[in-house]
Amino acid sequence: MRRSDLTAVADVRRALRELLGRHRCDGDTAAVAELLITELVTNALVHTDRGAEVSASLAATRLRVEVRDRSACRPRPYVPTADDGTHGRGLMLVQALADAWGVDAPPLGSGKVVWFELDGGPA
Repeated sequence: MRRSDLTAVADVRRALRELLGRHRCDGDTAAVAELLITELVTNALVHTDRGAEVSASLAATRLRVEVRDRSACRPRPYVPTADDGTHGRGLMLVQALADAWGVDAPPLGSGKVVWFELDGGPA
């Protein structure tokens, strides 16, 4: 996915929804996962110019979603002001709704992986 292709966000969200449906994930977990993947993918596409790669994995009752981009700039949650409109709330949502989240630097190469985990994965 490239920055110019923000329409890909809906495709990623749909693919995650299908994956979670096949594994009979809790409905609330699926809804939160769709929101959070939307935020992370949008951030990667808007704030970098080199696209993003997305992966999702299910283990026991836990979902992990990773969004990798080629920018080494680490995202930081901040408290937006009233003048920001809806800008700047994505990482705050991830921080508030994910059971765990973080930013990792891949062992080789440049860039970063922003990830979140949710409990309530496959039944």
